[in-house]
Amino acid sequence: MKPRARLPHLLMAVGMLYFLIPLLWIVIAATKSQADLLSSPALWFADFSLVDNLTALFREDGGVYGRWLRNTALYSGVSAAGATLLAALAGYGLARFSFWGKRFFETALLGMIMVPATALVLPTYLILSNVGMVNTAWAVILPSLLSPFGTYLIRVYVAENVPVELVDAARLDRAGELRIFWQVVLPMIRPALTTVFLFTLVSTWNNYFLPLVMLSDADLFPLTVGLTTWFNTAQQEAGTRVLFNLVVTGSLLAIVPLVVAFVLLQRFWRSGASTGALR
Repeated sequence: MKPRARLPHLLMAVGMLYFLIPLLWIVIAATKSQADLLSSPALWFADFSLVDNLTALFREDGGVYGRWLRNTALYSGVSAAGATLLAALAGYGLARFSFWGKRFFETALLGMIMVPATALVLPTYLILSNVGMVNTAWAVILPSLLSPFGTYLIRVYVAENVPVELVDAARLDRAGELRIFWQVVLPMIRPALTTVFLFTLVSTWNNYFLPLVMLSDADLFPLTVGLTTWFNTAQQEAGTRVLFNLVVTGSLLAIVPLVVAFVLLQRFWRSGASTGALR
């Protein structure tokens, strides 16, 4: 292989190591006790304590980790499903309907994509505080239902992959707009729906700042805020409380549902969903 041809492979290998080393570290660290975690080499195994760590993880503070895990699954699942549905409705409407102000809404949508989500947390807190929703599950779910990127993605995907002739043919067959949307459009845009669902799922699952601001009850915390609370407690007590190994083990366990979701939903990422729809 020529030196010039080796360069892309070398860069790819470096990139893979960059992403794999943190994952490898957390897998190895989750198998260590706190003493081994603080003393043994970072990327080398010590006594296998994963089972003990998992047992202690779900017993610590009265089993609060289980509640944090359920809260995270609830917030992420409802937010991802709701955001996908709203993005599909809005994206399809922008792609296939003409109405007054359409150009303005499309421009505003692009503008909203550029605004960092963290910049909207404090205004959102003030709004939800006025309606009494702070420190409830809705304070995390409602802001997560809006996905400007998801709406724009579906708008582009519908414009490129849902033929106008197919929609017009359904209308000639006297199908209503909702029926066309559910039975014709949605099956054809599954890859885009899957992408929006996974993006929102991961974003809400990993969200830290929003629940940190909105929630004060520890029983409502998601994993991000809860594990950070344990980590700060362990730091303040200078490692005298056995929490560092639980934080690492809890972080590893928090990754598993996302990996499972990607594995189960990747079959929907396929092109050519509309092939053969028109003759």
